[in-house]
Amino acid sequence: MEVTATVNGTTRTHEVEPRTLLVHYLRDARGLTGTNIGCDTSSCGACTVLVNGESVKSCTVLAAQVDAMEVTTIEGLAAADGTLHPMQQAFHECHALQCGYCTPGMVLAAVSLTAENPQPSEAEVREGLEGNLCRCTGYHNIVRAVLQATGAAR
Repeated sequence: MEVTATVNGTTRTHEVEPRTLLVHYLRDARGLTGTNIGCDTSSCGACTVLVNGESVKSCTVLAAQVDAMEVTTIEGLAAADGTLHPMQQAFHECHALQCGYCTPGMVLAAVSLTAENPQPSEAEVREGLEGNLCRCTGYHNIVRAVLQATGAAR
């Protein structure tokens, strides 16, 4: 089947198998390997991307479901000149990563969370990101980074 999707501002059409998951479409057809495959069961959130501005686990969505939609991956979050998105900058400054495998999904989930709640409390950040797992247990700095990005760091 044919899928036309705008990914990181670029619209392209590809032929895909009807059962192709969005994560595989992004990695294989679009060459965007920042979207990680973690568990393939929607448990970890490593594959989180934004679809029309809302975070989704791309291992739970078919590529066909994003036809005519806008998808943002970690590669599309920074400005064209390389300036990091405020959330990416905060993750960098707060050392909110260890191995880095969860980071792309965690950053995008945090962007979605703060779009819905621009000034979350620490508890709201922890609850909002609970569907994304960090196997290195770097949650303290991740929460700190989200709070810093929203200006709520204390």
